[in-house]
Amino acid sequence: MAENIPPRERTRLYLITPPRIDDVAEFAAILEGALEAGDVASLQIRLKGADGKIDVAATREVTETVMAMAQAYGTAIIINDSPELAVELGADGVHVGPEDMPVKKAREIIGSDMILGATAKDSRHAAMAAGEQGADYVAFGAFYPTETKAGTVPADLELLEFWQETMELPCVAIGGITVDNAAPLVTAGADFLAVSSGVWNHPEGAAAAVFAFNALLDSLHSR
Repeated sequence: MAENIPPRERTRLYLITPPRIDDVAEFAAILEGALEAGDVASLQIRLKGADGKIDVAATREVTETVMAMAQAYGTAIIINDSPELAVELGADGVHVGPEDMPVKKAREIIGSDMILGATAKDSRHAAMAAGEQGADYVAFGAFYPTETKAGTVPADLELLEFWQETMELPCVAIGGITVDNAAPLVTAGADFLAVSSGVWNHPEGAAAAVFAFNALLDSLHSR
């Protein structure tokens, strides 16, 4: 490795809530067990209504229930879709997609201190534009089939390789990621792995999944 190129930082886990949470107290207990089990960089609160739009009431309830606990573990709380709600709740950041609002407008709403993530799907151009408009990270995917989110488009490993080699802005890999299929994404260049069902629906439970993901990420980083 060239002396002027710093070593790449270890890939970290980026959790996304289940698409529906019926028992908030139960979810909070499961989440705490997961956070105790290993490093989790952030938790995106992503709860939609039947119309596909953000469920504001559910998002507010879950965020208010888990935010202080998650932050105590060093886990940032990211609100999906709504910069205004993220500001209202005092969250650490917001994630917006191309159908939500322009990245530049979201940055104007949240100010300079909050984290701003943007969906880029399979587009280098969209990712670059998001970075120019003030995004702190971009999310690529779906890399694997997923039932958590509708309207995804396939993305390939070359996109992660290109981004890691040419851009400084962190990238998140998303879409059907599990402990069993995550390694190629890490090797290709994902700075974060965004995972939902791969944790919450893990056969041994969410805590076991977080532990296994971190063991994998540690092993890949040490190579």
